[in-house]
Parts: sequence; C-alpha cells; structure tokens
Amino acid sequence: MERDLQHLWHPCTQMKDHEQLPLIPIQRAKGVWLYDFDGRRYLDAVSSWWVNLFGHANPRIADAISRQTRELEHVLLAGFSHQPAIELAERLAAITPDGLEKIFYADNGSSAVEVALKMSYHAHRNQKEERALFLSLSNSYHGETLGALSVGDVALYKETYRPLLIRNIQTPVPRDRSPEATAEALAALESILEEHGPEIAAMIVEPLVQGAGGMHMYAPEYLRNAQTLTRRYGIHLIADEIMTGFGRTGTMFACEQAGISPDFICLSKGLTGGFLPLSAVVTTEEIYRAFYGDYTEYKAFLHSHSYTGNPLACAAALATLEIFETENVLAVNREKAERMADNLHRFTALDNVKSVRQTGMIAAVEMIDYPATDRKGLEVYRHGLEHEVLLRPLGNVIYFMPPYIIENEEIDMMMNVAYEGIEGIRN
Repeated sequence: MERDLQHLWHPCTQMKDHEQLPLIPIQRAKGVWLYDFDGRRYLDAVSSWWVNLFGHANPRIADAISRQTRELEHVLLAGFSHQPAIELAERLAAITPDGLEKIFYADNGSSAVEVALKMSYHAHRNQKEERALFLSLSNSYHGETLGALSVGDVALYKETYRPLLIRNIQTPVPRDRSPEATAEALAALESILEEHGPEIAAMIVEPLVQGAGGMHMYAPEYLRNAQTLTRRYGIHLIADEIMTGFGRTGTMFACEQAGISPDFICLSKGLTGGFLPLSAVVTTEEIYRAFYGDYTEYKAFLHSHSYTGNPLACAAALATLEIFETENVLAVNREKAERMADNLHRFTALDNVKSVRQTGMIAAVEMIDYPATDRKGLEVYRHGLEHEVLLRPLGNVIYFMPPYIIENEEIDMMMNVAYEGIEGIRN
C-alpha cells in the first residue's frame, strides 16, 4: 500500500480518501473471488467495472491468449492483417443486429465512442452535409475522453471540462419504464428534432440501461420510436453497448429487445471477458461506402491506435465468444437474474430505499436522496469489504453486476451483505 501511494494515481478517486480508507492490493483472483495479500477474499459484485463475464483467470480465455503469444503478439493493422482480427470481425458481424457488417477496432470504450462520433460526422461531410452537432440522452455517460464527455451528461465527470467539449444537446431520457414516461420523452425528442434535425450528425444512446447515470432504466419502446424519428431526419443512431452488450441485459445486445439495427454499435468491456483492452465499432456498408474512393478525394477515415486489432486481445475475444457459442449462457443468465430478482424484493421494505430496478443481470437499489457530502454509498462499500463483498456504489445507488458464473449461494450472500449495509445506515 505504501509503495502504491508513493507513485500510483488511481482513476475516479480522491486520493486523499486513502489517508483513511486503505487500498486493497489484490494478489490473485479466481472465479468471482478476489484475494488480497492477507488471505482475505472479496466477491466481485461489479465484475471489476463490468468487464469480467466468465470469472477471473478463466482457463479457456487464458489458454487462448497464451497460445497466441507464441505465434504473433502484435502487428500494425495498416496494410497488414492477421487471422484473429479477421475471424473476430466475421463473428461480430454475424452476431450483431442485421445490417452491421463492417468492424473498426480501437482500444477501449471511450475510444470506440470517439470513433463512432468522428465516423458519423465524417460520413455526412463526405456526402456534402455539414452536421457538427450531436444528440444524447440526459443522465447519459459515454466515457471520459473529450468527445465521449461531450455527449455524456453526468456533471461529476463533465463539468470541469465543459469549455473543451464539442457541440452536443441532450433530450430527456424517459423517467422510468412506463408508457407515459416513454411518450413524454418521445414528444420531447420530436420537438428537438424539428428544431435541430438538419444540424445533427448522430444520436447516441445507452440502450435500456444508463450505467454511470445510476443504472437508470427505460423501456425498449423508446428506442424503437427514437430510431424512426432520427431516420426521418437522416440522423445516425449510435448504440453504446459497451456496458450492456454480451448478454448483460438478457439478450446478446440490449438493442435487440427494441428490435432495432442501429447505424453504429460500440462494443468493449465484456468483449474480451475482462482479460485485455479492446473495443470495436460495428457499422453498416452504407457508412463504409461513404469513405470509399480514390486517395486524392481525401475520403479515408484517418483514425488510428498503435494497438488496433491487437492479436492477443482478439484471441481473448474469440475465446469469450466461443463460450457463448458452446454453453447456454443466456438461458442460464435468465435463471440467475430470477434469483437476483427474488433477493431484490425485500429491499423495498427498507425506509431508506427509494426504488429497486433490474434488467437481466443488472440490478440496482437506489437509496433515498442523501446529500452527496454524506457519502452513504461509501458506508455500504466499507460494510461490503468487511463482509467479503466488493460493492462499488454510484452515489446513492448500490448495484449488482456480477460475473455470469456466480452461483446461487453467492448471489444470496452478495445481496444479503448489501441489504445489511443499507439497513445499518444511520440517518
């Protein structure tokens, strides 16, 4: 811990907190469990920021990476190619919604959002349209690079950098999953499009669940109708499935539940099963063709990362998709989601709980509106660590997003510890 604090600057952390809140160095991990150097263990209830799907140190994914290291660790993807990148692109085109056929690799979720925003703007420009405005939902989060921050709406991350951001406007997210809330939000969207439609390049959404926005959830009907409206104005629809993709919401991709095929889908996090950084932007032949021409026309999409399509990360992603293909993952997830739902009911009886909600393998308990300075979520976090569960809150929201391999008894334990932590808070 002393060596860490001497040199490391941790993400999303007020480092002064660690004068009182000890860091926890992790020595090893297996399945849903993290183990520290003192022999204590912690159930990873948040999948290490939503990336770990099939357990820590999963042998199938680890073996695939190991094999790839002995063949090709990396080669530039400009003018060269390799088998893992090609095969992964084929697999992604096959499993994503109809019409999404072209894959552009990047390194992480924020980078994927940057790629999609730039690609949308540039595609319009290549077609002689100047559309420099983007549209997103209120309460949204899409990453922390400048373009991704621009289309987000979580003030905690965004406000400091507002003078640096690109042009974006927000339309209200449905306040809940009711038909009335959906209709109100669609009316607001239609009004915004009537005023700004010809200026907007793309609308970006987190389908069904807004992650860092407190696991806020809304109905699929909103997405279905939003796509109809945006298409009326020639606006691209970007589905940010970085958190919701790969089975987390009950279907392989959340936008499937709305029956839509967006113009772009951004993928990362669970793509490699939590082993290595990788992201992909999957788009249409139409978008791709907007860049296809002679070099002298300057139509090329000039965006690059040194590690684009890294073979080791692609091998990890292929092994992850193979698990989906050979095991009945989505059906088993539905059973585990029911177990989580059974555990959720009793939280509603707590006086300091405002609401509970769930979509697939994502569940959230929102406490009453404690002032941010009270840091009640931190109290639950501390309680969790004392009782072998890692619960990292989003303000007053305690959420559960465990690896898919979690057992029923571990689900019960995870949610029992959270219940006791919330119940024990003193107002």
